[in-house]
Amino acid sequence: MASSYDIAKLRQNQRSKGPATILAMGTATPVNFILQSDFPDYYFRVTSSEHMVALKDKFKRICTGSTIRKRHFLLTEDFLKENPNICKHKATSLDARLNHVVEEIPKLGKEAALKALKEWGRPLSDITHVIFCCISGTDMPGADYRLTQLLGMDNSVQRYLIYQQGCYAGGTVLRLAKDIAENNKDARILVVCSEVKSVTFRGPDENHIGSLIQQALFGDGAAAVIVGSDPDLTTERPLFEIAAAFQTIVPDSGKVMRGTLTEAGLMLELSKEVPRLIASNIESALIKAFSPIGISDWNSIFWTAHPGGPAILDQIERQVGLKKEKLRATRHVLSEYGNLSSACVLFILDEIRKKSAEEGASTTGEGLDWGVLFGFGPGLTVETIVLHSLPTSGSTT
Repeated sequence: MASSYDIAKLRQNQRSKGPATILAMGTATPVNFILQSDFPDYYFRVTSSEHMVALKDKFKRICTGSTIRKRHFLLTEDFLKENPNICKHKATSLDARLNHVVEEIPKLGKEAALKALKEWGRPLSDITHVIFCCISGTDMPGADYRLTQLLGMDNSVQRYLIYQQGCYAGGTVLRLAKDIAENNKDARILVVCSEVKSVTFRGPDENHIGSLIQQALFGDGAAAVIVGSDPDLTTERPLFEIAAAFQTIVPDSGKVMRGTLTEAGLMLELSKEVPRLIASNIESALIKAFSPIGISDWNSIFWTAHPGGPAILDQIERQVGLKKEKLRATRHVLSEYGNLSSACVLFILDEIRKKSAEEGASTTGEGLDWGVLFGFGPGLTVETIVLHSLPTSGSTT
């Protein structure tokens, strides 16, 4: 029988020495995109709803107020013509929707993964774990399995699949990757968030204005990161250390953002209270995250906040007194891609580190040492990730 000392020694040898670190990143979007200024005409035409003149005018105002310039979509007009029930508000269409996403979600995820792997520069066989996340899917084996087959990964790679969590899951995957990396020596985790909104696209309905808001916000895209502890600096270029991660449920918010999978696809319910509830709980999350570090000036850190919509960002800025430039990367990603659900915060973080390098900043976090990543989603759930930025590749510090 092993002694307690032997077990303790075994556990010590199994664990990493340092914190989880983001080692590489990659993003991908479908080739097909639509300018937001053109989207109202397109949307009401493909859904055969052009007779709803007043509703179309309202939708134009929603699109203008979204601050989005363009969005990418896997759904093409030809596919919608072949599956007309998808264009109706509540027609039976689940089979067609799921058949589409089962194939396309892992394919889009593969594109992002290949970019991250290329940047990382090490062999695919060095990946020990895969975390795959998306809002759409019910198949078994799922998108995680399909990704390993598309990439040609070893059959012993350890997989985790996260379905139907919503927009906050971009933080969830980093929290999970942190736990795996720090508790498994030499682990290298490929994290992929791939979001295709085929399950939520539907035609307009005069009694469901909230659905119009959703049609004006969401886009398709995938992001991948590689996470591991104790980087080998001869072959790896670490970008950010994941210093802390935790999840919080906003009190009395369980009914303000919900999703239900129906025969007509995924039906989302969003309350007007969402921006206020998120903003009013941001500072408590910041205090919990940064008090141990001794930081209380929220303008002294870099920000990666999920852009559920411009109203959420505006209220966060007012609530904690943020300077406009703190959410520059967040607003840029919202403008160029729309709301990408779980993948969105990873797109923003990728934007931050690229701009930091381009502008000659000393660290990957816009020249700042510390930053926060926020994921917001159903529950209301808030994921808070504390990031420590590392020197940019061109830094002389």
